[in-house]
Amino acid sequence: MAESGADAGTAEEAAREAVVEAALGRLDLDAKARLLGGRDMWSLHPLPEIGLASLVMSDGPVGVRGVRWTADDPSVALPSPTALAAAWDPALARRAGRLLAQEARRKGVHVLLAPTVNLHRSPLGGRHFEACSEDPLLTGAIGTGYVLGVQDGGVGTTVKHFVANDAETDRFTVDNRVAPRPLRELYLAPFEAVVENARPWGIMTAYNQVNGVTMTEHHELVNEVLRGEWGFDGVNVSDWMAARSTAGALRGGLDVAMPGPATVYGEPLAAAVRAGEVEESAVDTAVRRVLRLAARVGALEGAPPAVTEPPAPIDGDALAREIAHRGFVLVRNEAAVRDGHPVLPLAPGTTVALSGAAARDARVLGGGSAQVFPDHVVSPLDGLAAALPEGALTYAVGADPSDEPAPADKGFTLRARCRDAAGNLLGEGSLPTGQVQWIGGDLPDGVTHEALASVEVVGAFTPRETGAHSFGTRGLGAFVLSVGGETVFDGVQAMGSETDPFEAFFGSPVERAAVPLTAGETVEVSLLHTLDKEFAAPLPAVAFSLVHLGPRRDPDELIAEAVGAARAADTAVVVVATTERVESEGFDRADLRLPGRQDDLVRAVAAANPHTVVVVNAGSPVEMPWREDVAAVLLTWFPGQEGGAALADVLTGAEEPGGRLPTTWPAVLADAPVTDVVPVDGRLDYAEGPFIGHRAWDRSGRTPAYAFGHGLGYTTWSYDSLVTGPDRATVRITNTGGRPGRETVQIYLAPAPSSGAPERPARLLAGFASVEAGPGETVETGIALSRRAFEVWDEEKDDWTFVPGAYEVRAAHSLDDVRLTAVLEID
Repeated sequence: MAESGADAGTAEEAAREAVVEAALGRLDLDAKARLLGGRDMWSLHPLPEIGLASLVMSDGPVGVRGVRWTADDPSVALPSPTALAAAWDPALARRAGRLLAQEARRKGVHVLLAPTVNLHRSPLGGRHFEACSEDPLLTGAIGTGYVLGVQDGGVGTTVKHFVANDAETDRFTVDNRVAPRPLRELYLAPFEAVVENARPWGIMTAYNQVNGVTMTEHHELVNEVLRGEWGFDGVNVSDWMAARSTAGALRGGLDVAMPGPATVYGEPLAAAVRAGEVEESAVDTAVRRVLRLAARVGALEGAPPAVTEPPAPIDGDALAREIAHRGFVLVRNEAAVRDGHPVLPLAPGTTVALSGAAARDARVLGGGSAQVFPDHVVSPLDGLAAALPEGALTYAVGADPSDEPAPADKGFTLRARCRDAAGNLLGEGSLPTGQVQWIGGDLPDGVTHEALASVEVVGAFTPRETGAHSFGTRGLGAFVLSVGGETVFDGVQAMGSETDPFEAFFGSPVERAAVPLTAGETVEVSLLHTLDKEFAAPLPAVAFSLVHLGPRRDPDELIAEAVGAARAADTAVVVVATTERVESEGFDRADLRLPGRQDDLVRAVAAANPHTVVVVNAGSPVEMPWREDVAAVLLTWFPGQEGGAALADVLTGAEEPGGRLPTTWPAVLADAPVTDVVPVDGRLDYAEGPFIGHRAWDRSGRTPAYAFGHGLGYTTWSYDSLVTGPDRATVRITNTGGRPGRETVQIYLAPAPSSGAPERPARLLAGFASVEAGPGETVETGIALSRRAFEVWDEEKDDWTFVPGAYEVRAAHSLDDVRLTAVLEID
């Protein structure tokens, strides 16, 4: 590689700047204005006259989808960012970033729209699976590793969503009111860390307002803080359709308005310059940043790219599997023992009764723009079946997290046929599921939005079960649904009660017919959707779904089957999960309960078998009212395409669960200190100030189900010594168990009360390190202490203030499991 992903100042960087300036000088106003507005959904306009290729962007953060909503070009699907953060390892995040850069290069993508470094302010945030943590230091460290890795591969990032975009309710319009201190100490902090330590090539500004100013026009936070104080020299791109004002956006530091072709830039920007509303020099500044990005990623002729030789190829399947088990958090493993040992890892020869619909049909990704289409998914059932001896595993559905139809998937083979108003075939495209989601230019070859009048989803379905299968529609407009050659629905689906524009556009799934089918016998299916301008989306798009639900059986009967199997096995493993209707982009959660009868299933199985392991497949906290009644609880987040294989590794002991909680898990929602995500009159006050996450739990005096940083491994550790100074803590630990292991050493600072200083959290995460050791081995690690842990934002001085005095330095296994302490006096 010519340079690191941080794009350190070099002769190559100076050469790029020279090419950028020369290219800028050859552009007229119209060309410059055109470059700042998207060409289409995912790219910018090329400018051949200066050797500029079209810059292509793609959604992340767990994979690179590319510019098409199709499985024809599959993507590696990594575990969710909460899983990556749960590994507490920036070096692992960097490896993940390098893999994603490899995927981006393969797909012709220059810029990855990731990572998300917004905080888990409240457990109700619907999109938290796409962010990292409640803690700004941990989030900033993981985000830094991720950005360095992607840019190591010569691909840009857009760190998002700048800033205070911490919930989904009314996300397009909400005015989040945040005082200067929490804004600096919490919400800006991860962005600041990434800018300082990784020099990202892009930032994405959010939909929301902060303190009365929409983020795409926020001069203070973008121009003065991000660019001025922190020295960010990259591109500021809007979230999709977030830009609202031509002059306001340019003055506010927005460089690129996405998507195109109709944006507040382009022709409106050129007209605003000619009318004297904005200065052309401001346009030049924005264009210079875009050209700099193009130069860095190798899209500007004559400019040396930031990376001339990408890192060595990475095995995506292997890394996805490693990240999964490294992020799994074992929060309980001691309620039931056999021969004096915890239930996990499973003893050789153990028979296992597996239950839960989520064990068979795994949800490995969060919903919304993060979705990608891997070429395979290893479910928990697949993983355990491959790892256990023949005859050692049984499976029962037990309980399904969803009782409503979902996009047609298992057993379906589908294509989409596109026709014009005269019925002529324009083109065809394959579909990964029954969901059609074509936005902007993401259409089958030969198809245009102007000519497209109808889309017919056609194909075959081979059921896995005999019984009445439910079929239905999701979307807005006219539908004709046929199964087995018979029309079962012909009608119109109208607008529902959804409040988020995207969710309203996609609609809710509606059951249309129940058709008796026989397992293994294939039937033809089709869904014809006629487009109607009355239901047009806010941008050129086609979105609807053929939905399906398998035969409904008596829930009590299903649970009884799982109980019978559990009673006959040595160990019972129950997989529970959330669904896209619970955790997804576009809406927040109403509660933290598991959907369906999953809690009842766990209670019943645990009553039948004291050696019950519960695997929780959720992107963020859920209530677990049965947690004290089961032998073990393993949190797997959304574990990516290799999740089932990683689960088998951990349950059998081939690997240990390496994760620690990146976010506090409450026992019940009512205990959580911060739960307000619903604006009042368009405004959401962050009234809790600098106290969210574990800081707020300490202040409230309440005890969560599982504390920040908690997680169990398969070995034990003694903490032998702690030596600390103002910049660094050195910790020596010994693996006192019988197998190799990994420990995440966490350093917290507990400040003594200080007269004149504002109220501070009782303890702050100041640093951490991941350490490996074999049985009986002693290792020493030095951990840099964050200077910001000794500082507060002084709202009167409008600056950081160092707070001297006594600090207790705590070397800990988790926030609530402190192993060593030392007192540090700071003058």
